[in-house]
This record gives sequence, C-alpha cells and structure tokens, in this order.
Amino acid sequence: MHFDFEAALVLATLFTGVFWALDRYRWERRRGEGDRPPWVVEFSRSFFPVIVAVLVLRSFLFEPFRIPSSSMVPTLLEGDFILVNKFGYGLRLPVIHTKIVPLGEPERGDVAVFRFPPDPSSDFIKRVVGLPGDVITYRDKHLSINGEPVPMESLGLYQGPGASAYDMVTAFEEVVGEHRHRILHVQGRDSLNLRAEVPPGHYFVMGDNRDNSADSRRWGFVPEANLVGKAFLIWLSVDTDDWRLRLSRFGDSIE
Repeated sequence: MHFDFEAALVLATLFTGVFWALDRYRWERRRGEGDRPPWVVEFSRSFFPVIVAVLVLRSFLFEPFRIPSSSMVPTLLEGDFILVNKFGYGLRLPVIHTKIVPLGEPERGDVAVFRFPPDPSSDFIKRVVGLPGDVITYRDKHLSINGEPVPMESLGLYQGPGASAYDMVTAFEEVVGEHRHRILHVQGRDSLNLRAEVPPGHYFVMGDNRDNSADSRRWGFVPEANLVGKAFLIWLSVDTDDWRLRLSRFGDSIE
C-alpha cells in the first residue's frame, strides 16, 4: 500500500490550522485566566507552524529521495539519498500537482525525478535525453539526437559499485547537452534499438546503466505534468549490502 506523505502533510496542516485559528480568534478570549486549553489545541498551537514549514519546504523548495535501484549507476548508487530541486521546473500545488508558477523546463542531460507514467504513485529518476520535438535514435547502444550522434568515449572495463559479478561491463563518458557523465554498457547484451519523436509536452528519459534500466525505451515518454524536480545533491549514501556509510559520496553534486 502506497503512503502519500505529501497528502498526509496537507491534512495535518489543515487539521492543526483549524484548531490553531479557532483558538487564536475565538476560544482563547473566552477561557478564564489560568484555564488550560484542551490537548488538541495545545498540540495544534505547538505543531502547526512546524508542519506548515515542512510542507512549504518539501512541496516548493527541496525534497529528499532515496535511490532504490541500480538503473542510474555509476552516477547514482542504490542507497544514495539525494535532494531534488522542486522549483526548477516550476512551482506546483501539493497533492494535485498543478503548476502555478512556470520557472523553468528540463534541459538535455538533467537528472530528473518524475512520477512514473504507468503508475503515478511511484517516483522514478532518470536522465533527460530528449526534449519536446526531438527525434531520438538508439541503435547498437549509441544515442543520437536529431540525427547527431551523442559524443561517447570508452573508459574501459567498469568494476565499481553496482557492477554485476556475472557480466563484463564497459564504462563510457557521454556528453548530453551541457552534462558530461558516465554510462555503462553490458558486453554481449542486445541493444534495444528504436527511433522516436518526442511529442509536445513530453520528455524522453534513459538510465545511465543503459542495459539495466527500464526507461522511455520500454514504457514511453514522460508528460510534463509528471515532473517532480531536478536532482542536484547526494547528502547521504549507505551501502545496502553491509549498511556502511559511503562517506566519499556525501555532498557530491549530481551531473
């Protein structure tokens, strides 16, 4: 069962806000001197400002996420905890996600968090490679955008975190837009070839772990309305195999 923390925050804000306002503008003046207010009023007076601050911060500024899979290795590892810029792609109302202030749009190469189109209750993270109107071609594990091959340089065998013990994995440096980043290919695994034109108001996304990522090559485009924000910082990282902290990743920016 999916727990909607954002909806819970909104309900908590409304609940405590109502009791705070009723006490502030009606009940407080009726109480005798020294009378103690009911527990629900004391609770609301104490926590309403805190809950409002958390709601505003999480809904409009920054939101933490945990990386649950290896689809973005080597950029992001399973067990990384990241911060997402919520206002970079425009301010949206919590719960209903309606954009109220357009502040910007994704750029090629951004690492973006979005609500998974087939199941919007789940959040996904991938790299934006195609903007509205772009023609994306992926053939023999090489990406082209609008007929131009994306620069890609081999870095040799990859044996870092997230690599499979049963596959030979090659790392490459790829340049998409203004972003220079590493990607992985599994040697001997077939390429998922395609050609697709990105429709208006949609984006084409891919994982950096190219042969181990379910992305737009499989389930289609990301609607603009599903965007959550741009990932920009790793603030904590935990190796999920032995639960050790990966201190060297603390504070790393996400490119």
